[in-house]
Amino acid sequence: MLLGVRHHGPGSARAVRAALEAAGPRVVLIEGPPEADALIPLAAEEDMRPPVALLAHAVDEPGRSAFWPLAEFSPEWVAIRWALEHDIPARFIDLPATHSLAWKEGRADEAVGETADPPDSGTAPDSGTAPDSGTAPHSRTEAGDGAPDPVAHTDLRIDPLAVLAETAGYDDPERWWEDVVEHRGAGAGDVFAPFVVVEEAMGALREVYGSGGHERDLVREAYMRLQVRAAQREFGGGVAVVCGAWHVPALRERTAVAADRALLKGLPKVKADMTWVPWTYRRLARVSGYGAGIDSPGWYGHLFGAADRPVERWMTRVAGLLREEDRIVSSAHVIEAVRLAQTLAAMRGRPLAGLSETTDAVRAVMCEGSDVPLSLVHDRLVVGDVLGEVPRSAPAVPLQRDLDRTQRRLRLKPEALERELELDLRKETDAGRSRLLHRLRLLGVGWGEPVVSRGSTGTFRETWRLRWEPELSVRVAEAGVWGTTVLAAATARAQADAVTAQSLADVTALAERCLLAELPEALPVVMQVLADRAALDADVGHLAQALPALVRSLRYGDVRGTDTHALTEVAAGLAERVFVGLPPACAALDADAAEEMRRHVDAVHGAVGLLGDVLAAAGTPDDSAPAPAAVPPVDNPLRGAPDSPHRDLRPRWRSVLRVLSGRDTVPGVIRGRAVRLLLDDGELGQDEAARLMGLVLSPGTPPADAAAWIEGFVGGGAGGGMLLVHDERLLGLVDAWLTGVPAEAFTDVLPLLRRTFSAYEPGVRRTLGELVRRGPGERGRVAGGGAGIPGFAADLDTARADAVLPVVRLLLGLDSDLVGADGNDLVGVGR
Repeated sequence: MLLGVRHHGPGSARAVRAALEAAGPRVVLIEGPPEADALIPLAAEEDMRPPVALLAHAVDEPGRSAFWPLAEFSPEWVAIRWALEHDIPARFIDLPATHSLAWKEGRADEAVGETADPPDSGTAPDSGTAPDSGTAPHSRTEAGDGAPDPVAHTDLRIDPLAVLAETAGYDDPERWWEDVVEHRGAGAGDVFAPFVVVEEAMGALREVYGSGGHERDLVREAYMRLQVRAAQREFGGGVAVVCGAWHVPALRERTAVAADRALLKGLPKVKADMTWVPWTYRRLARVSGYGAGIDSPGWYGHLFGAADRPVERWMTRVAGLLREEDRIVSSAHVIEAVRLAQTLAAMRGRPLAGLSETTDAVRAVMCEGSDVPLSLVHDRLVVGDVLGEVPRSAPAVPLQRDLDRTQRRLRLKPEALERELELDLRKETDAGRSRLLHRLRLLGVGWGEPVVSRGSTGTFRETWRLRWEPELSVRVAEAGVWGTTVLAAATARAQADAVTAQSLADVTALAERCLLAELPEALPVVMQVLADRAALDADVGHLAQALPALVRSLRYGDVRGTDTHALTEVAAGLAERVFVGLPPACAALDADAAEEMRRHVDAVHGAVGLLGDVLAAAGTPDDSAPAPAAVPPVDNPLRGAPDSPHRDLRPRWRSVLRVLSGRDTVPGVIRGRAVRLLLDDGELGQDEAARLMGLVLSPGTPPADAAAWIEGFVGGGAGGGMLLVHDERLLGLVDAWLTGVPAEAFTDVLPLLRRTFSAYEPGVRRTLGELVRRGPGERGRVAGGGAGIPGFAADLDTARADAVLPVVRLLLGLDSDLVGADGNDLVGVGR
């Protein structure tokens, strides 16, 4: 008995169940890898909840892997569950994974996904048992593998459903399938009728298109025929085969056993392991790249699970979702949406309202014609975020078992729905979650991504965006080569990455990640590599690029209880080398190189400021602020060492900036930025800044050089616009220079000026325009407190300034009582 199905088709699943109940076979053969036979009994366990997938991977190369996804509405899953419930043997009969995983080595014409794809993604194009590699190697379908045009003789595969739908006068294969299968059932008399009709249709297609010219299809079907013959010899009659409908004509064909065995002779092999892994509806969707995907797994799951009145039940679910999103949807909306869907189905000649009718009705009635809430319905319900579960008894690599234990201990359950997780590192559980997520990122398991926190910006806060994807199971298997626990594997991976890092910046970034992941055994190796690379690297750009990431890492010592003494010494030494090499490195640069070096100067400036705070804090203990409750205090070797050779970093950096600001060989964008940084730090007076700007904007300076200086001084989003708003002299200099630029040079400087002023906030640009329009005399009156922009006066209003001081002290943590209560002892604040 050959039961040809559409994989992930609820209509096929219901028909398979009815056929098995009527026939009562002695054995059930299912399209899938035979190595998974031992895993079939796990499908009966209570903890097994679809969607799930069979995962096969090469033992020596876990990245070479393939998935066979199964949902509750997959015919294969229904057949497995029926066999287990009736104590009937169930076996997989497709080509073994040991061959399919190895086959791609000798097939250059097959596409390979992000995880290795076996030669034919397993079975029929959108097979529920078809391996998923993350890409769609060919144009695939839901009814079985297609074949190329016999005339064109290309490697393109047809879509059997599309051909049948077009023949029936449909332009949408999904709608045709719903009308002829999903909405009509198996019939009143003969439960086998759907399979007879589908087999006849596929037979006609294969007569025209053949096998598609793909050797793999012939080999797989030869292997399945041998397995069917073996089952017939063992059980006699009563053999039921559940496979993709495209393969049924080939399995029905009578061929010689010797011919089938000849096709299987000499196939490549690789040692493979198999297990069950959780899957998601989203990964079943065709948009995920899964060649056997369907457009609407959530809708199909609803059709399969709804006992009656599927349209009414669906509209109720949609209304519930929209209400959760604060949309006004009443029961009247549900009633009208159901009536409209049924009316649309009748007008379109359909037996029952399908997904297109329900979608149109939801858009018109519940979404008021808007596609914005409708996209939410499509994402949450039509596709869905259901994540399956597998029992703990399922085979797994040791690293996966350690990860499972850690997830349970930290109460951090994998979920398919994307969510944000706020962590307070002063709490032990949250600190453990942070360590786990950072260690997994080191191993290439991207379960979570750090994002900017919406609340506190203290170093004791972290925000993560979490989403578990089935492919991460492969990443865990791949990472198993580094160790049997997450800690051991992350440590080994970090040590190996440090040795093989290509640049100094890569090593400093790795040091930061090791601190975040708290890998005490890996950090010494990384620091040694970092010190060696820093000593040998003479490129100031590389040193300047590496310093900020290294200094950022120092912030984590107080909160995470990490000794950062060695890191501080390396960072300080790196800063010294930048100070020495930066002025010569800034000479004779073209425009692009000057802009890149300007970014390095900004980054080094911020890093030196933070590093100076750390060194100052190390030499001046602050006993008034207790250590965080959840983190034991750390003895900093720099504490109490006022004679440290690196105590004067900030004054020395300012000396470097003065050198840069006065050298004519340094590009204007760097000279302007050096002047600006000195002005912001209070090392340069307003009069001196105005004098330097006046020299640069004098008629003897080429317009392009002057424009570059202006870009460095007031460009970007670093408050340059407000500087011009509040200092009429600087604005007047820029205004006078700009109006005096010759016409032939104006077009050359215009791009630089547009780039400079376009980065300002709209309000700042409006204020500058108003000031320029009023002219110098009016600007003077505004600055002197005359009529004009409110808030400007000749003198400081001390009463208003004093009123905000308590809030400023609270924000900066300058109040020792407040700091002790909150536990946010920021490095260098209030000392």
